[in-house]
Amino acid sequence: MARVKISDATLRDGQQSLIATRMRVEEMLPILEKMDKVGFESIEVWGGATFDSCLRYLKEDPWERLRQIKNVVKNTKLQMLLRGQNVLGYKNYADDVVETFVEKSIKNGIDKIRIFDALNDKRNLKTATKATKKANGHAQLAISYTLSDVHTLDYYVELAKDYEKLGADSICVKDMAGLLLPMPAYKLVKALKQTINIPIEVHSHYTSGVASMTYLKAIEAGADIIDTDMSPFSMGTAQPATEVMVGALKGTEYDTGLDDKLLKEIADYFKPMREKAIESGLLSTKVLSVDIATLLYQVPGGMLSNLLSQLKSQKAENKYEEVLNEIPRVRADLGYPPLVTPSSQIVGTQAVLNVLIGERYKMIANETKDIVRGKYGKTPVPISDEIRKKIIGDEKPITKRPADLIPPALAKAEKEMIQYKEQEEDVLSYAIFPQIALEFFKFRQAQKYGIDPSLGNPENKIYPI
Repeated sequence: MARVKISDATLRDGQQSLIATRMRVEEMLPILEKMDKVGFESIEVWGGATFDSCLRYLKEDPWERLRQIKNVVKNTKLQMLLRGQNVLGYKNYADDVVETFVEKSIKNGIDKIRIFDALNDKRNLKTATKATKKANGHAQLAISYTLSDVHTLDYYVELAKDYEKLGADSICVKDMAGLLLPMPAYKLVKALKQTINIPIEVHSHYTSGVASMTYLKAIEAGADIIDTDMSPFSMGTAQPATEVMVGALKGTEYDTGLDDKLLKEIADYFKPMREKAIESGLLSTKVLSVDIATLLYQVPGGMLSNLLSQLKSQKAENKYEEVLNEIPRVRADLGYPPLVTPSSQIVGTQAVLNVLIGERYKMIANETKDIVRGKYGKTPVPISDEIRKKIIGDEKPITKRPADLIPPALAKAEKEMIQYKEQEEDVLSYAIFPQIALEFFKFRQAQKYGIDPSLGNPENKIYPI
């Protein structure tokens, strides 16, 4: 057994899970040189919600952030999370947007792209995978792990085989909700190692309190890489702590070989940032504790807090348990999608509507209709005729890959935002988040030319979501 490798996700998933992706690039830059010396397999620094958050809340150019990070990190692969055909947004985008986005991401500094689809529909991964390979990047295809009668060991093994055929350089078991328990993890990784010939990375969240044990069993079964965060931004709804896993494996056949002293120096750098986040209320104790509802309802931690805020806004917190019970029913109705962005938001919102209105599917969110229409892709289980009729009437769902119906979009996007274009990448920012990107472009021009941006947040303060 070779040494276990570690991908550190502090600067992406750690801060996304615990402080709503509010870490600024100037807070990252001073520690990057040390992180680069550790010997991590990769450092995850981009993608997921970071792109949206940079533009929307931090008034930072995400592309410039990536270039600045790459300028310091010379020895370690930089990694990002990409939602397949959803790119970094919440719907399917045209192929030309996906292809150019991948090309520019790699050109600006990304080495390894973790590509996943919320429905595990391999058709939604093809364009991004092909583009990654074309640009000489590492294409890691991720299995969105979930639990249901359909999501069996055989299901995951077949999926991994399909991903390997698609051109995956490695496979990630992406357990976004902390549902992967130690023994099932052992069996799954063992079965994958016997079936495919590419490295396996395991990614889990500590939401249910078992992720460290899960990692140990996955390592015993042959997992090549695990995802961790530096301790100040670990645990809770984030990943297990980097230093803890390094310590646990020290002196064993799985020893990572990473330097504890260097890791302590890095952790010490992040500690004051954590304290500051707690004092400001940005880091809530709610996301730091173990939430057993995760295992009971199979709901990711971020989705739980989102549900609570939706109910609070309607003054209906007393309906929380009812909504939690409704979520698995809605999920079954919609063909058992894994609960990850954007399907988690869709299922959660529909469950809230069903409970608050008091009648199931009397009011239907557009995104719920789009799942049933096939606009997000093929669901793990076909949606019943009864539910389809209730949600979209006699409308006929599409059976094609959704992006086959989307015309090229980049030229149109460029035409619409040309007056704000300062770099080619701006067109992509606008194509994915038109309104948010436009606000950012106006803010950038205002700062550059001293014009009043009138954006309502001229001092660029950070407010918790």
